[in-house]
Amino acid sequence: MDRIKLVAGLGNVGAQYAQTRHNAGFEAVDELAGVLGVEITKEKFGAVFRATEFEDKKLILLKPQQFMNRSGRSIAAMANFYKIDISQILVVTDDMAIEPGMLRLRQSGSAGGHNGLSDIIAHLGTNKFARLRIGIGRSRYPDSKDYVLGRPGQDERELLNQAIAKAVEAIKLWIVKGASEVMNKYNVKNGSSEEK
Repeated sequence: MDRIKLVAGLGNVGAQYAQTRHNAGFEAVDELAGVLGVEITKEKFGAVFRATEFEDKKLILLKPQQFMNRSGRSIAAMANFYKIDISQILVVTDDMAIEPGMLRLRQSGSAGGHNGLSDIIAHLGTNKFARLRIGIGRSRYPDSKDYVLGRPGQDERELLNQAIAKAVEAIKLWIVKGASEVMNKYNVKNGSSEEK
């Protein structure tokens, strides 16, 4: 029997954060749920989730309902409860180091200054989980908080929508074929820093 896969989108809860750059992970997972014909409405471990299938693969779509910097507890609790292997976890999040509209998947790596990823690494006790980063571009100002919590303008929004659509296809490919296929097809070749 195939192992269960966990796809977790990161974001902040509440209407004031909807459509902000920092919620790209939420948007991608919501879009995937729509494609699969399910709603992410069940509640457990401080998150909303839905167990479903894609191409005969079992998966859980998850959105932590804590703030971004507390995303790890829900993901770790869900993984422990369903006995999900670290290799079967994919976290979907925004990334300022990648240009808007671009994607990058890594099978492991540092948090890269992302508070959500830092918390997940702390709770899982490892950085050996896959993460799909959706580019939102870099802030022009020293304090990036207002930038990531802001809503993009129309042109940037169109790029972000394109990236979210590509992210859905990338997640589907990851579910069926694995990380290497996604990296070969979707990773940007330049325009962002490499993770070690």
